[in-house]
Amino acid sequence: MAKDYYDVLGVSKNSSKEEIKKSYKNLAKKYHPDLNKTKDAEGKFKEISEAYAVLSDDNKRKQYDQFGHSTFNQRYSEEDIFRGAHFEDIFGDMFGDNVFEMFFGGGGRRSRKGKDLRYDLTLDFEEAIFGCEKDIELIKKAKCEECDGEGGELDVCSECNGRGQVKKSRNTMFGSFVQITTCSKCHGEGRSVKKKCKVCDGEGAVRKEKRLKIKIPAGVDGGSQLRVPKEGEPGARGSYGDLYVLIHVNPSEIFKRDGNDIYVNLPVSFSQAALGDVMNIPSLKGDVKLKIPAGVQSGIKFRLNGKGVPYLDGYGHGDQYIIINIVTPTNINKEQKKIFEKLKDFEGKKSIIDKIKDYGRGIFL
Repeated sequence: MAKDYYDVLGVSKNSSKEEIKKSYKNLAKKYHPDLNKTKDAEGKFKEISEAYAVLSDDNKRKQYDQFGHSTFNQRYSEEDIFRGAHFEDIFGDMFGDNVFEMFFGGGGRRSRKGKDLRYDLTLDFEEAIFGCEKDIELIKKAKCEECDGEGGELDVCSECNGRGQVKKSRNTMFGSFVQITTCSKCHGEGRSVKKKCKVCDGEGAVRKEKRLKIKIPAGVDGGSQLRVPKEGEPGARGSYGDLYVLIHVNPSEIFKRDGNDIYVNLPVSFSQAALGDVMNIPSLKGDVKLKIPAGVQSGIKFRLNGKGVPYLDGYGHGDQYIIINIVTPTNINKEQKKIFEKLKDFEGKKSIIDKIKDYGRGIFL
């Protein structure tokens, strides 16, 4: 079972970003392989760096707290986790690209990942609740068939001699270090285009229309982001970016959603509130019967266990809440008016002081 990121860094869930940063800095100095030559140092350094990359990013930390480790890892690839993490804020340029190279195979060339794409998808309320499949259509860059994505005829990079990386030695307060960085001329490819492809003009990609079928999990909410691996644009050496589908949800005319809970405002007449009633209440899976007790008041909530939105991990549901709203009648007829006048006369026998006292004791007539 994967370790909790908070435990990995030795911090609590309420820790501030500065506390998280301080803890990571201390652990990184302890476990960085250039400083620690033990067998397990590199694995430990990667583990704490992954934890810091998530917990130092407000959006990733929020999703990690909400969905937990397993669901979070389904949404993010390893490169996604480290993308945008500002390690240089802690070490300056002491380790440089060597930190990233260590995570993704610094011993050889690392293919440049293609551009990630975003697609905004609007769902009906019920589609988000129960899940569905949606066909989407997008125009994106695809590998050029003419040059097989190479961009044309290639030649060995003169800067790195085909290695894709360059080494630089530097002296720091911790001693002398060898920094391995991606070659800036060939961007880690080890090769450059000698003669451009006429079809793609050396880019290795052309724009095409593509249709995709996207599976929407039950319980998804507005603002959620679904990752479709390798459906972004192609990068160098066949390394594709990802497609991120941003979910928008149309509101329901009946239900209001708050996380995995559902709320329904239930209009109740004076007579129903006074005498009680059994009513058919709409739920996500059809009507359910609810007994309204006599003397119920506006604002009172009834809870229907497990009648809410399914959790994304597939285990359990939220709850549904029924909020009572007593409706004052308008445009009453003569017969109704007579009934209310009799009720008014009955209620008028008490003084306003007695009514206030009775209300405080929960007596409403």
